[in-house]
Amino acid sequence: MKPILLLLTPLFLFAKVHYAKIEPFETITLKSAVAAQVTKADIKREGTTLTGTIVKLDSKLDLIKINSSKKSLQFIERMIQTNQEILMALEESMSRQEAYYFRIESIASASNTQKDNAFYAYTNAKTQYLSTQEKIDNLKKQKLDLNYEITRLQDSISKKSIKVKNKFIYKLLVNKGDFVNMGTPLAQVQDLNKGKLVLFLESKELEDIKSKTIYIDDKATKFKISKIWKVADEKFISSYRTEILIKNPKKSFSKLLKVEFK
Repeated sequence: MKPILLLLTPLFLFAKVHYAKIEPFETITLKSAVAAQVTKADIKREGTTLTGTIVKLDSKLDLIKINSSKKSLQFIERMIQTNQEILMALEESMSRQEAYYFRIESIASASNTQKDNAFYAYTNAKTQYLSTQEKIDNLKKQKLDLNYEITRLQDSISKKSIKVKNKFIYKLLVNKGDFVNMGTPLAQVQDLNKGKLVLFLESKELEDIKSKTIYIDDKATKFKISKIWKVADEKFISSYRTEILIKNPKKSFSKLLKVEFK
């Protein structure tokens, strides 16, 4: 039995071999931020890398509302300008009525009727001034609301064009004519500029693993471990999920690779 043990012992010095396939660094599910009908779904671009619009939702009503709000905004701006000119005239009238009232109030020979008329004229001018100022404030409030509405509609329109930048279109989940609600998945896209190898390693393998060289298909690499899960995997109960980041992967995605740590 002793000779057999001597023969077996060196086998444990060799690194454990793992096999993993290159996966996209991330797979993103794009979801609708609004409720609308799908007017474009570029199904033919599935399986290609694309920069541009892949799904478009109906924004016709939003555009009509924006144009209407912009016209209303022009009317309000003109009304504000007109009322500001009126306010300047009323301010002048109020100042004169105020000066006249205090002047006649100090004249002993002026009758009570004259004094009352001067007071009423002054208070009437002041009321008109304050009323016009309040009208201007209300118009400015309407202007703020309209600007907010225009911004909200523009934001809604921007969310109805689902654009990607240099992403692999894995799958479109809607077709032209479909009606989607907020949160409905529209497409799945992947980032192929980076890849990752996913391994499930035992706790003993993780000891000093970051100081070891990663071998891919028996060749030493400069790859590094990017992430190690601290909790054992639910499926591989005694193993820990470990990811190796690969920048600009030259090998085909989904190709099975031999991985060793030495």
